[in-house]
Amino acid sequence: MPAIRRILVAIKDPQAKSLPSVAKAGQLARALGAQIELFHALNVPLYVDTSGGDSVRNRTKVQKAHCLNQLEQLAAQLRRRGVEAAIAAEWDFPAHEAIVRRATRAGADLIIAECRARHGAATWLLRLTDWELLRHSPVPVLLVKTARPYRRPVVLAAIDPGHAHAKSTKLDDEILGMGTTIEEAMRGNLHVVHAYLPTTIPASRYQTITPDITTRWLAEVKKTAAERFNHALRKTNVPRTQRHLMAAPSQTAIEAVARKTRSAIVVMGAVSRSGLGRIFIGDTAERVLDKLSCDVLVVRPPQFATRVPRATRGVHLVVPPPAWPF
Repeated sequence: MPAIRRILVAIKDPQAKSLPSVAKAGQLARALGAQIELFHALNVPLYVDTSGGDSVRNRTKVQKAHCLNQLEQLAAQLRRRGVEAAIAAEWDFPAHEAIVRRATRAGADLIIAECRARHGAATWLLRLTDWELLRHSPVPVLLVKTARPYRRPVVLAAIDPGHAHAKSTKLDDEILGMGTTIEEAMRGNLHVVHAYLPTTIPASRYQTITPDITTRWLAEVKKTAAERFNHALRKTNVPRTQRHLMAAPSQTAIEAVARKTRSAIVVMGAVSRSGLGRIFIGDTAERVLDKLSCDVLVVRPPQFATRVPRATRGVHLVVPPPAWPF
Protein backbone atom coordinates (compact mmCIF):
# COMPACT_ATOMS: atom_id res chain seq x y z
CA MET A 1 0.00 0.00 0.00
CA PRO A 2 1.26 3.51 -0.77
CA ALA A 3 2.60 5.43 2.20
CA ILE A 4 1.35 8.97 2.74
CA ARG A 5 3.85 10.85 4.86
CA ARG A 6 3.65 14.39 3.46
CA ILE A 7 0.44 16.18 2.47
CA LEU A 8 0.40 19.45 0.56
CA VAL A 9 -2.79 21.46 1.05
CA ALA A 10 -3.30 23.97 -1.75
CA ILE A 11 -5.05 26.98 -0.21
CA LYS A 12 -6.93 29.00 -2.80
CA ASP A 13 -8.05 31.74 -0.40
CA PRO A 14 -6.30 31.98 2.98
CA GLN A 15 -8.93 34.49 4.12
CA ALA A 16 -11.91 32.19 3.49
CA LYS A 17 -14.28 31.82 6.44
CA SER A 18 -14.43 28.05 6.01
CA LEU A 19 -11.67 25.77 4.72
CA PRO A 20 -12.87 22.13 4.68
CA SER A 21 -9.69 21.12 2.87
CA VAL A 22 -7.61 22.11 5.90
CA ALA A 23 -9.94 20.38 8.36
CA LYS A 24 -9.96 17.14 6.34
CA ALA A 25 -6.21 17.31 5.80
CA GLY A 26 -5.90 17.46 9.58
CA GLN A 27 -8.07 14.37 9.97
CA LEU A 28 -6.04 12.42 7.43
CA ALA A 29 -2.70 13.58 8.82
CA ARG A 30 -3.59 12.47 12.35
CA ALA A 31 -4.80 9.09 11.10
CA LEU A 32 -1.82 8.53 8.81
CA GLY A 33 0.85 10.08 11.02
CA ALA A 34 1.64 12.48 8.18
CA GLN A 35 3.01 16.00 8.02
CA ILE A 36 1.09 18.87 6.42
CA GLU A 37 2.28 21.87 4.46
CA LEU A 38 -0.20 24.67 3.80
CA PHE A 39 0.68 26.32 0.50
CA HIS A 40 -0.68 29.35 -1.33
CA ALA A 41 0.43 30.40 -4.79
CA LEU A 42 0.60 34.17 -5.14
CA ASN A 43 -0.32 34.42 -8.79
CA VAL A 44 -2.29 37.65 -9.14
CA PRO A 45 -0.74 39.80 -11.90
CA LEU A 46 0.98 42.96 -10.66
CA TYR A 47 0.93 46.10 -12.72
CA VAL A 48 4.30 47.80 -12.92
CA ASP A 49 4.04 51.29 -11.48
CA THR A 50 5.98 53.61 -13.77
CA SER A 51 5.07 56.76 -11.86
CA GLY A 52 7.62 56.31 -9.10
CA GLY A 53 5.33 54.62 -6.55
CA ASP A 54 6.11 51.58 -4.41
CA SER A 55 8.49 49.20 -6.09
CA VAL A 56 7.35 45.76 -7.20
CA ARG A 57 9.79 44.23 -4.73
CA ASN A 58 8.20 46.06 -1.81
CA ARG A 59 4.67 45.14 -2.86
CA THR A 60 5.48 41.47 -3.35
CA LYS A 61 7.28 41.35 -0.02
CA VAL A 62 4.34 42.90 1.84
CA GLN A 63 1.75 40.64 0.18
CA LYS A 64 3.80 37.50 0.81
CA ALA A 65 4.30 38.41 4.49
CA HIS A 66 0.55 39.01 4.86
CA CYS A 67 -0.21 35.65 3.23
CA LEU A 68 2.27 33.80 5.45
CA ASN A 69 0.69 35.37 8.51
CA GLN A 70 -2.73 34.06 7.47
CA LEU A 71 -1.33 30.59 6.75
CA GLU A 72 0.43 30.57 10.11
CA GLN A 73 -2.88 31.11 11.88
CA LEU A 74 -4.30 28.07 10.08
CA ALA A 75 -1.21 26.00 10.85
CA ALA A 76 -1.41 26.94 14.53
CA GLN A 77 -4.92 25.49 14.71
CA LEU A 78 -3.65 22.21 13.27
CA ARG A 79 -0.73 22.08 15.68
CA ARG A 80 -3.07 22.47 18.62
CA ARG A 81 -4.74 19.27 17.41
CA GLY A 82 -1.44 17.41 17.38
CA VAL A 83 -0.68 17.75 13.65
CA GLU A 84 2.78 18.71 12.43
CA ALA A 85 2.13 21.62 10.07
CA ALA A 86 4.39 23.93 8.05
CA ILE A 87 3.54 26.82 5.73
CA ALA A 88 4.79 28.13 2.40
CA ALA A 89 3.83 30.85 -0.08
CA GLU A 90 5.47 31.65 -3.37
CA TRP A 91 5.05 34.07 -6.22
CA ASP A 92 4.48 31.72 -9.12
CA PHE A 93 1.97 31.19 -11.92
CA PRO A 94 -0.23 29.70 -13.23
CA ALA A 95 -1.67 28.28 -10.02
CA HIS A 96 -1.76 24.61 -11.05
CA GLU A 97 1.90 24.68 -12.10
CA ALA A 98 2.87 26.41 -8.87
CA ILE A 99 1.12 23.69 -6.84
CA VAL A 100 2.80 20.87 -8.79
CA ARG A 101 6.22 22.49 -8.43
CA ARG A 102 5.77 22.98 -4.69
CA ALA A 103 4.52 19.40 -4.23
CA THR A 104 7.58 18.08 -6.08
CA ARG A 105 10.03 20.13 -4.01
CA ALA A 106 8.28 19.25 -0.74
CA GLY A 107 8.22 15.54 -1.59
CA ALA A 108 4.44 15.42 -1.14
CA ASP A 109 2.67 12.08 -1.40
CA LEU A 110 -0.77 13.68 -1.65
CA ILE A 111 -2.19 17.04 -2.73
CA ILE A 112 -5.45 18.23 -1.19
CA ALA A 113 -7.31 21.01 -2.98
CA GLU A 114 -10.71 22.50 -2.32
CA CYS A 115 -13.34 22.48 -5.04
CA ARG A 116 -16.30 24.77 -4.48
CA ALA A 117 -19.64 24.78 -6.26
CA ARG A 118 -20.16 27.92 -8.28
CA HIS A 119 -22.79 30.25 -6.94
CA GLY A 120 -26.22 29.29 -8.21
CA ALA A 121 -24.97 26.17 -10.00
CA ALA A 122 -27.16 23.09 -9.81
CA THR A 123 -24.14 20.79 -10.00
CA TRP A 124 -20.47 20.92 -9.17
CA LEU A 125 -18.43 22.56 -11.89
CA LEU A 126 -14.69 22.23 -11.65
CA ARG A 127 -12.71 25.36 -12.34
CA LEU A 128 -9.89 25.56 -14.86
CA THR A 129 -7.23 25.34 -12.12
CA ASP A 130 -8.81 22.13 -10.76
CA TRP A 131 -8.83 20.48 -14.19
CA GLU A 132 -5.26 21.52 -15.00
CA LEU A 133 -4.04 20.31 -11.60
CA LEU A 134 -5.62 16.89 -12.19
CA ARG A 135 -4.16 16.72 -15.69
CA HIS A 136 -0.60 17.63 -14.75
CA SER A 137 -0.01 16.45 -11.18
CA PRO A 138 2.15 13.32 -10.81
CA VAL A 139 0.96 13.19 -7.18
CA PRO A 140 -2.51 11.89 -6.22
CA VAL A 141 -4.97 14.76 -5.84
CA LEU A 142 -7.87 14.77 -3.38
CA LEU A 143 -10.54 17.28 -4.42
CA VAL A 144 -12.63 18.29 -1.40
CA LYS A 145 -16.19 19.00 -2.51
CA THR A 146 -18.08 18.86 0.78
CA ALA A 147 -17.56 20.25 4.28
CA ARG A 148 -18.82 17.10 5.99
CA PRO A 149 -16.01 15.67 8.16
CA TYR A 150 -14.90 12.09 7.72
CA ARG A 151 -16.52 9.71 10.20
CA ARG A 152 -15.62 6.11 9.42
CA PRO A 153 -15.96 7.00 5.74
CA VAL A 154 -17.02 4.72 2.94
CA VAL A 155 -14.27 4.79 0.33
CA LEU A 156 -15.34 3.69 -3.15
CA ALA A 157 -12.59 2.50 -5.49
CA ALA A 158 -13.53 2.52 -9.18
CA ILE A 159 -11.41 0.05 -11.14
CA ASP A 160 -11.36 -1.27 -14.69
CA PRO A 161 -9.93 -4.81 -14.78
CA GLY A 162 -11.02 -5.03 -18.41
CA HIS A 163 -8.51 -2.25 -19.06
CA ALA A 164 -10.67 -0.36 -21.47
CA HIS A 165 -9.25 2.77 -23.08
CA ALA A 166 -5.69 1.34 -22.96
CA LYS A 167 -5.37 1.82 -19.21
CA SER A 168 -2.19 0.76 -17.47
CA THR A 169 -2.40 -2.69 -15.95
CA LYS A 170 -0.89 -1.25 -12.75
CA LEU A 171 -3.41 1.55 -12.35
CA ASP A 172 -6.03 -0.65 -10.67
CA ASP A 173 -3.43 -1.66 -8.08
CA GLU A 174 -2.69 2.00 -7.40
CA ILE A 175 -6.40 2.78 -7.00
CA LEU A 176 -6.99 -0.16 -4.65
CA GLY A 177 -3.84 0.58 -2.69
CA MET A 178 -4.75 4.21 -2.15
CA GLY A 179 -8.34 3.31 -1.25
CA THR A 180 -7.15 0.72 1.27
CA THR A 181 -4.66 3.15 2.82
CA ILE A 182 -7.33 5.80 3.39
CA GLU A 183 -10.01 3.35 4.53
CA GLU A 184 -7.80 1.58 7.05
CA ALA A 185 -6.36 4.79 8.49
CA MET A 186 -9.81 6.35 8.89
CA ARG A 187 -11.41 3.09 10.10
CA GLY A 188 -13.92 3.18 7.31
CA ASN A 189 -15.14 0.66 4.73
CA LEU A 190 -13.78 -0.01 1.28
CA HIS A 191 -16.21 -0.71 -1.55
CA VAL A 192 -15.12 -1.44 -5.13
CA VAL A 193 -17.06 -0.87 -8.33
CA HIS A 194 -16.43 -2.15 -11.84
CA ALA A 195 -18.68 -1.22 -14.75
CA TYR A 196 -18.73 -3.20 -17.95
CA LEU A 197 -20.74 -2.94 -21.15
CA PRO A 198 -21.95 -6.08 -22.94
CA THR A 199 -20.17 -6.47 -26.25
CA THR A 200 -21.95 -7.02 -29.55
CA ILE A 201 -22.69 -10.62 -30.43
CA PRO A 202 -20.31 -11.60 -33.25
CA ALA A 203 -22.34 -12.37 -36.36
CA SER A 204 -19.79 -14.95 -37.49
CA ARG A 205 -20.47 -17.03 -34.38
CA TYR A 206 -24.21 -17.53 -34.94
CA GLN A 207 -26.23 -17.72 -38.11
CA THR A 208 -29.37 -16.47 -36.40
CA ILE A 209 -29.56 -14.30 -33.27
CA THR A 210 -32.43 -15.57 -31.13
CA PRO A 211 -33.55 -14.36 -27.67
CA ASP A 212 -32.06 -17.50 -26.15
CA ILE A 213 -28.70 -16.87 -27.77
CA THR A 214 -28.78 -13.24 -26.58
CA THR A 215 -29.47 -14.36 -23.01
CA ARG A 216 -26.63 -16.88 -23.09
CA TRP A 217 -24.27 -14.31 -24.62
CA LEU A 218 -25.04 -11.72 -21.92
CA ALA A 219 -24.50 -14.36 -19.22
CA GLU A 220 -21.14 -15.25 -20.76
CA VAL A 221 -20.06 -11.61 -20.88
CA LYS A 222 -21.11 -11.11 -17.26
CA LYS A 223 -19.20 -14.22 -16.20
CA THR A 224 -16.03 -12.99 -17.90
CA ALA A 225 -16.38 -9.55 -16.27
CA ALA A 226 -16.93 -11.14 -12.86
CA GLU A 227 -13.85 -13.34 -13.24
CA ARG A 228 -11.69 -10.34 -14.12
CA PHE A 229 -13.20 -8.33 -11.27
CA ASN A 230 -12.58 -11.03 -8.67
CA HIS A 231 -9.08 -11.63 -10.01
CA ALA A 232 -8.26 -7.95 -9.57
CA LEU A 233 -9.42 -8.18 -5.95
CA ARG A 234 -7.72 -11.48 -5.16
CA LYS A 235 -5.12 -9.83 -2.88
CA THR A 236 -7.66 -7.74 -0.98
CA ASN A 237 -10.04 -8.48 1.87
CA VAL A 238 -13.02 -6.74 0.29
CA PRO A 239 -16.19 -8.73 1.18
CA ARG A 240 -18.44 -9.93 -1.62
CA THR A 241 -21.19 -7.63 -0.37
CA GLN A 242 -18.90 -4.64 -0.99
CA ARG A 243 -18.03 -5.58 -4.56
CA HIS A 244 -20.27 -3.90 -7.11
CA LEU A 245 -20.28 -5.31 -10.66
CA MET A 246 -22.61 -3.36 -12.95
CA ALA A 247 -23.56 -3.69 -16.60
CA ALA A 248 -23.69 0.04 -17.25
CA PRO A 249 -21.55 2.93 -18.48
CA SER A 250 -18.82 3.82 -16.00
CA GLN A 251 -20.26 7.23 -15.25
CA THR A 252 -23.69 5.81 -14.42
CA ALA A 253 -22.30 2.96 -12.31
CA ILE A 254 -19.91 5.09 -10.23
CA GLU A 255 -22.55 7.71 -9.49
CA ALA A 256 -25.15 5.08 -8.58
CA VAL A 257 -22.89 3.11 -6.25
CA ALA A 258 -21.54 6.28 -4.63
CA ARG A 259 -25.09 7.33 -3.79
CA LYS A 260 -26.16 3.86 -2.65
CA THR A 261 -23.17 3.42 -0.32
CA ARG A 262 -23.11 7.09 0.77
CA SER A 263 -19.47 7.22 -0.16
CA ALA A 264 -17.36 10.01 1.33
CA ILE A 265 -14.50 9.54 -1.14
CA VAL A 266 -14.42 8.05 -4.63
CA VAL A 267 -10.96 6.90 -5.74
CA MET A 268 -10.49 6.74 -9.48
CA GLY A 269 -7.63 6.66 -11.96
CA ALA A 270 -6.64 9.02 -14.71
CA VAL A 271 -4.43 8.18 -17.66
CA SER A 272 -2.83 11.09 -19.47
CA ARG A 273 -2.42 10.82 -23.19
CA SER A 274 -1.03 13.49 -25.46
CA GLY A 275 -2.65 14.48 -28.69
CA LEU A 276 -2.23 17.74 -30.58
CA GLY A 277 -0.08 18.94 -27.70
CA ARG A 278 -2.85 18.58 -25.13
CA ILE A 279 -3.16 16.39 -22.04
CA PHE A 280 -6.39 14.72 -20.96
CA ILE A 281 -7.19 12.88 -17.75
CA GLY A 282 -9.51 10.33 -19.32
CA ASP A 283 -13.06 10.35 -20.61
CA THR A 284 -14.62 8.56 -17.63
CA ALA A 285 -13.00 10.84 -15.06
CA GLU A 286 -13.98 13.96 -16.96
CA ARG A 287 -17.62 12.86 -17.15
CA VAL A 288 -17.85 11.79 -13.51
CA LEU A 289 -15.91 14.45 -11.63
CA ASP A 290 -18.46 17.24 -12.01
CA LYS A 291 -21.38 14.95 -11.17
CA LEU A 292 -20.16 13.48 -7.88
CA SER A 293 -21.04 15.46 -4.77
CA CYS A 294 -18.59 13.58 -2.55
CA ASP A 295 -14.82 14.07 -2.44
CA VAL A 296 -12.80 12.60 -5.30
CA LEU A 297 -9.27 11.20 -5.13
CA VAL A 298 -7.56 10.93 -8.52
CA VAL A 299 -4.43 8.78 -8.85
CA ARG A 300 -1.94 8.18 -11.65
CA PRO A 301 -0.14 5.12 -12.96
CA PRO A 302 3.39 4.81 -11.54
CA GLN A 303 5.14 5.79 -14.76
CA PHE A 304 3.34 9.10 -15.23
CA ALA A 305 5.71 12.05 -15.78
CA THR A 306 4.50 15.63 -15.50
CA ARG A 307 5.25 18.25 -18.13
CA VAL A 308 5.31 21.09 -15.63
CA PRO A 309 8.72 22.87 -15.72
CA ARG A 310 10.72 22.74 -12.50
CA ALA A 311 11.69 26.42 -12.46
CA THR A 312 9.25 28.87 -10.87
CA ARG A 313 8.00 31.77 -12.96
CA GLY A 314 8.11 34.33 -10.18
CA VAL A 315 5.88 37.40 -10.20
CA HIS A 316 3.44 37.83 -13.07
CA LEU A 317 4.24 41.41 -14.10
CA VAL A 318 1.98 43.41 -16.37
CA VAL A 319 3.08 46.71 -17.89
CA PRO A 320 0.13 49.08 -18.39
CA PRO A 321 -0.30 50.56 -21.86
CA PRO A 322 0.95 54.14 -22.34
CA ALA A 323 -1.58 56.91 -21.81
CA TRP A 324 -2.70 58.49 -25.05
CA PRO A 325 -2.48 62.30 -25.23
CA PHE A 326 -5.75 64.17 -25.60
